[in-house]
Amino acid sequence: MFEESHGDNYRVILCGANAYEKKYYFNHKFDKIPENIKEELHIICVLFTEEVGGVFTIGFTPYGEVEMDAQKDEEDLLYDEIGAELLMKQIRRKKADMIRALSIYFKVTFLHQDAAALLEDDGEEE
Repeated sequence: MFEESHGDNYRVILCGANAYEKKYYFNHKFDKIPENIKEELHIICVLFTEEVGGVFTIGFTPYGEVEMDAQKDEEDLLYDEIGAELLMKQIRRKKADMIRALSIYFKVTFLHQDAAALLEDDGEEE
């Protein structure tokens, strides 16, 4: 289930976009996510790569936290590293509810954690 490795950290890729190949990827293990969320993820990924370039992915850590990552080809002189960091922060801020819901979905569906406890913990954090 964990598909990408960053050193010792593995993560499950939910979706991503590649500016070089002009492609979008959605992991079909997550087909049960509502269509409107899938569409929103698609838009986020594609707009990210249109704005800063490179390859952008959204995935989950082994603990179920949502993680965003942006990479570039070594030869890509047009990639905007500062813009990428700022855009990821903006996505986290503007889409906080969706990100929290995706994290809970992953923890319940794939890590088999108790939904009631996660929702209770989520309510206490706010």
